[in-house]
Amino acid sequence: MRQLAARDIGGTLKAIEQWKSEASKAGHEVRRVVVGYEAGLDGFWIARALRERGIEVYVIHPASISVERRGRRPKTDRIDVDILLRALLGWLRGEPRHCTMAPVPSEAEEDMREPGRQREALTAARLKVENQMRSLLVRFGIADFRPRLKKAPEHLEKLRAFDGRPLPRTPRRASSVCWRDIGSCPSN
Repeated sequence: MRQLAARDIGGTLKAIEQWKSEASKAGHEVRRVVVGYEAGLDGFWIARALRERGIEVYVIHPASISVERRGRRPKTDRIDVDILLRALLGWLRGEPRHCTMAPVPSEAEEDMREPGRQREALTAARLKVENQMRSLLVRFGIADFRPRLKKAPEHLEKLRAFDGRPLPRTPRRASSVCWRDIGSCPSN
């Protein structure tokens, strides 16, 4: 196993050429180069870049790889590489139960997905802020505040604690900041 810098396509290609050279010196002919990696934050640009250079690339869906569920299992890069390699080789032999490959979309297809991803992220952010605001207000006995209402900022100024006292300055300011953040997120 060789350690390669993350996202270093040039280094990856160089390592592949070195392995091919070593195999040739040992009297072996390399007819096929296959690269497999686990789908993750990098998306599919690595697969597209390597495919453009004539390399067969597979992106392994992480949830499809079976792992030992009993007890704690050790987790190291070497173990992860062995698991991925075993899954990839099984899949290449035609044993589909080893893993599932993620289809590699074109750049245009991936770009079309981005607005939906951004909307999901903003919606999750809005929900997080709303929950923070509700949590803050519940500490003062206010459980019925609805931050999504158009008049929520006006209602926020009129809120009173459970005993009728005005809210202290810090929760009011924090709620205002939360509400401002909600205003920049989509409503549904």
